[in-house]
Amino acid sequence: LFANKRVIIFSLPGAFTPTCSTYQLPGFDQNFETFKNEGIDDIFVVSVNDAFVMGAWGEANNAEQIIMLADGNAELTQALGLELDGFSFGMGTRSQRYSMLVNDGTVEVLNVEPAGGVDVSSAETMLASL
Repeated sequence: LFANKRVIIFSLPGAFTPTCSTYQLPGFDQNFETFKNEGIDDIFVVSVNDAFVMGAWGEANNAEQIIMLADGNAELTQALGLELDGFSFGMGTRSQRYSMLVNDGTVEVLNVEPAGGVDVSSAETMLASL
């Protein structure tokens, strides 16, 4: 998915959750053309949800330009060391909120959100780092 491409990947604790649906996903979707003009080939969103949930979430938010990636077993999330313990919220293992710039498979920028924040991993922050 990332070979010979410059891509943005962002992740969030869960599809359909309030902050993810009202701030993070729309930010990347609304700035899609600006990212393209900065040399970004694709934008992916990863969440520890199944493919059906991710597909429905993308449709519900009209996010046709963002590629939805399901990490149902949290394998990618754990391989990156970016898991979040959501057990106290009844959510199990989830992903931390982050954004990253990947150039031909190499991570060039990684913005991991501190607990409770939504600014470090935002589309605006990623645009500023390009």
